[in-house]
Amino acid sequence: MIKQVLLSAMLMLTWNLASASVTSPPKVMSEKSKDCYDCHKDETPGIYKQWGESKHFGANVGCYECHAAKKGEKDAFKHKGEYIATIVSPKDCSNCHETEAKEQMESHHANAGNIIGSLDNLLAEVVEGNSALVTPGFPEGNSAIAVNGCWQCHGAPVKVLEKGKLDPATWPNTGVGRINPDGSKGACTACHSRHNFSIAQVRHPDTCGRCHLGPDHPQKEIYEESPHGVAFFTNEAKMNLGSAKWIPGEDYNTGPTCATCHMSATADLPVTHDVGARISWNNRPPKSVRPEVADKKMGLPGQNVSWKKRRKDMKNVCSSCHGKNFVKNFYIQYDSVVNLYNDKFGGPGGELYKLAKPLLRPAKFSNKLDWIWFKIWHHEGRRMRMGASMQAPDYTHWLGAFMVSEHFYINMMDELDKLIAKGLASKDPAKVKAAKVLQAKKEEVLNDKNHKWFDNKMSAAEKAKRKKAAAVFKARYSK
Repeated sequence: MIKQVLLSAMLMLTWNLASASVTSPPKVMSEKSKDCYDCHKDETPGIYKQWGESKHFGANVGCYECHAAKKGEKDAFKHKGEYIATIVSPKDCSNCHETEAKEQMESHHANAGNIIGSLDNLLAEVVEGNSALVTPGFPEGNSAIAVNGCWQCHGAPVKVLEKGKLDPATWPNTGVGRINPDGSKGACTACHSRHNFSIAQVRHPDTCGRCHLGPDHPQKEIYEESPHGVAFFTNEAKMNLGSAKWIPGEDYNTGPTCATCHMSATADLPVTHDVGARISWNNRPPKSVRPEVADKKMGLPGQNVSWKKRRKDMKNVCSSCHGKNFVKNFYIQYDSVVNLYNDKFGGPGGELYKLAKPLLRPAKFSNKLDWIWFKIWHHEGRRMRMGASMQAPDYTHWLGAFMVSEHFYINMMDELDKLIAKGLASKDPAKVKAAKVLQAKKEEVLNDKNHKWFDNKMSAAEKAKRKKAAAVFKARYSK
């Protein structure tokens, strides 16, 4: 913990030496910024207008205050007699927004670039892509899919060329985990679109939906199906999204947005730029873990914040509109889905996949089982868990648990049988041994109470129970 505190202190000390030229709003607009907008109102009128509508304009914070650089900085270049930089990084923003920058720096958003080099990027760089995108920063080439897909949300290191120009493979990029030339992580403009930094836009769920959608992290679609999303889109005009003070239950009560629950203030909680501060499960891995476990693995200060504290804070948000019993029962329902997935599919599936590896081709994603298992946890398994986290029944069931079950019982078990048979017939003693171990584990899994039905081994009592339930259902709905 001491090491982490010292690291955070060192980082903040470095950030306090940021190049942007102000630490508080100037009393009047600087002459240097006036020189900037004298040209840019004609050269880039859209940017000029956006800035003119921003709070920065009202606070006399202009182009130079944010884009100022020092001679010798990696991305600094001479422009009209001054050194400036294209990228305004979180380090620059921290001159005025120190608390927000520190929270962002310690969040999963800032570390989203850690995905680079993972299975996801293997798909984008090799399986889906090639190295045909050649740029000065990547003379050996890069994958167009990685550059235009993964990096645009997760971020990537921005490479600087001569005279402060930015490599076209790495810029433009507003990925939340972008690694900036000054060493800082993240992009405030991922959410606060430059140059007007609209509060209303940041609070709108569509802003989060830029990245949080799709088969493996469909939070935007889940939200739209949920009671919260339905309430928001029905009453959007009543949401006061642009209000400086924005407290649920006081300034609006017609349906929360993503920001409401994960970042915005309540009557008791301040605004936070750590998007994981109120999350009590990390549903991204093959098995859900508590967030402090994931934070420890990533070396984040959140490793010292328990899931119980995070859940207490999220319950505080919920309590702005819901009663205590409602909130308590919701979490019982949500936890039950996470535990079901972990115990029935995530845990056993991961063990079976691991034991099957000696029987697989060495290249990842060159085996059918690689794709089956990846879809189980990375796509359907996440949807199942995330759907429950936001009360979206279709994502929890049909697009989640149903598809997990199909892949697990039909596709995975069938492929395991083929691998076992091939392994047992092999002349390689190591493969024969691996096949026997895998076969024993598969039999153990299918004989578990969660899976006995698959081989028609359900107990007589359970069969009778299911028959009775079917009769009750038929009597109720067949009239």
